[in-house]
Amino acid sequence: MLWPALTDPVHDSQRLFRQILQAMSEPGTLHELCAPCPPRDASIGPALWGALLTLCDLDTQLWIDPALDSPELRDALHFHTGCRLTQDATLADFALVTPDTLAREIDFAIGNDSYPDRGTTLLVAVEYLSDDGPWQFSGPGIETQRCLGVGNAHALMSRLSVNRSRFPCGLDAILACGTRLAAIPRSTRIVNRQQEDRACMSQ
Repeated sequence: MLWPALTDPVHDSQRLFRQILQAMSEPGTLHELCAPCPPRDASIGPALWGALLTLCDLDTQLWIDPALDSPELRDALHFHTGCRLTQDATLADFALVTPDTLAREIDFAIGNDSYPDRGTTLLVAVEYLSDDGPWQFSGPGIETQRCLGVGNAHALMSRLSVNRSRFPCGLDAILACGTRLAAIPRSTRIVNRQQEDRACMSQ
């Protein structure tokens, strides 16, 4: 079954790109993406599929976690975007992953001092996203602080929290569940409120 593409490739991709860019500029905010629905048995939802259609092209390399991979997804990506698939995560411009992926010892590109933009952007399929939760963000694009609830996120957030120590290098992340999407750029400081509260109570 052929996966659906954008109805109006030029204008729809521009619209989705603006939404993704807004999510990146306002870390932790939730955005509803109006994107094509992949088949019902697909491992990803509309928001991630829309992000892939928008961000991937002939010049990008994509790494896919085996938990999300399928021949149908590969065929759809090749047909609609022409992006190159790689088995070497260090070469990936984008990586389609789950939070469990980040618990494994997989090396993604973080860029370097001369080319920090060469870090991998993670496209993460999560169990849920909510505008209230234990994960507290601060930094550029956030006036004071912002909270987010993310399903099964400990390994993911632990991996992203080290970004601050190596900025401007690091990993950017786009999280998605269904039609919902949120972004966590590498400049964001991440704190687990529940852990901080327990630490305060034990003192």
